[in-house]
Amino acid sequence: MCGICGEIRFDDAPADVAAVARMADRMQRRGPDGDGIVKRGRFAFGHRRLKIIDLSEAAQQPMVDAALGMTIVFNGAIYNYPELRKELQGLGYQFFSHGDTEVILKAYHAWGTDCVRRFNGMFAFAIFERDTGRIVMARDRLGIKPLYYCQKPNRLRFASSLTALLAAGDVDTTIDPVALNYYMTFHSVVPPPRTIFEGVSKLPPATLAVVEPDGRMSTETYWTLAFGQRDDQKGYSREDWIDETLDVMRRAVERRLIADVPVGVLLSGGLDSSLIVGLLCERDGASFETFSIGFESVGDEEGNEFKYSDVIVERFRTQHHKLSIDARRTLPALRECIGEMSEPMVSHDNVGFYLLSQEVSKFLKVVQSGQGADEIFGGYHWYPPMLESTDALATYREHFFDRDFNEYVRAVSAQYVSEDYAGQIVAE
Repeated sequence: MCGICGEIRFDDAPADVAAVARMADRMQRRGPDGDGIVKRGRFAFGHRRLKIIDLSEAAQQPMVDAALGMTIVFNGAIYNYPELRKELQGLGYQFFSHGDTEVILKAYHAWGTDCVRRFNGMFAFAIFERDTGRIVMARDRLGIKPLYYCQKPNRLRFASSLTALLAAGDVDTTIDPVALNYYMTFHSVVPPPRTIFEGVSKLPPATLAVVEPDGRMSTETYWTLAFGQRDDQKGYSREDWIDETLDVMRRAVERRLIADVPVGVLLSGGLDSSLIVGLLCERDGASFETFSIGFESVGDEEGNEFKYSDVIVERFRTQHHKLSIDARRTLPALRECIGEMSEPMVSHDNVGFYLLSQEVSKFLKVVQSGQGADEIFGGYHWYPPMLESTDALATYREHFFDRDFNEYVRAVSAQYVSEDYAGQIVAE
């Protein structure tokens, strides 16, 4: 995780370096290993670095390639950067670093905005073109890496977090009624490009934005998820589907080992994290570290699931850490936990993951986890009823929505009530 930010002016005024510095400072926890600011006239970029790939100073950001006339700030990881680097070297490009940041720069110079279609990874980046004055911003296919922006007639600011933009100042923090309806309905999620604030937007996943020197912005969706069988999958048996799913998962965990630092696993002992451990051990043996968290028991309620994670550790002989968290730390950490979120998620395990991350960071910088598996594989309780329903929308509303529109109307002030925007977006 790193933090990126920047400002581009559309008038004759110079970029506000102090505002960019405030944004970067607000993201120090995203990147404790290094920082930098580059300013050239009407643009300024800032970066907070967590060193994962190419730990040398040659990969420091913002990265300037004077020969190409480009400057980049980048957050994420391009898993296929070694292959792309080799291809670009074949085209005559020379490299001064060994990481993925410079590969993005060269790829953009070689292939233009089509370069994003070649990237396999998670990313948010912004590139400034010296000769045209144009800025190009992009976000990965699933929106794993965040990118928020605030656009006004005379400038645009962007950052990895909404709170960083607030630190820069001059943001319209009026509550967006549409976003509030989403937030109160979709488990605290506000679909892009909206945020809870009128004055802040987020670049949608799989989107590339080009900002011209006069402030005109154009966007392109460069990828969409294809549902259903491919032609080559027609006639697949159950075993074929199992084999292909396993192959996809193997590739997924292998790609996420691309790092110049050790990679561990958060192991709860559940199906998802245990499967990741099994796939990694199948590939590399028990040469990595795993982490489990436990709290104090309350009455008859167990505060940990060590009995499950112990089974996996025994089976694969990983270098395991049992992290016990004093319950007295939980409530004091809650405010800080919420404060670090750009868009606060309402979930009982937020503070647990926050404290777990603090403890794990004492050992490693990178871990894999099973988070998100229920979304991908339909593991939540509202999925099975939808398969049997003749009215999928009504069933989805019943099982997924936090509240229906009538309850929403009763819960919020009249000034925020207009239409059932959440119902409309699902129906679309």
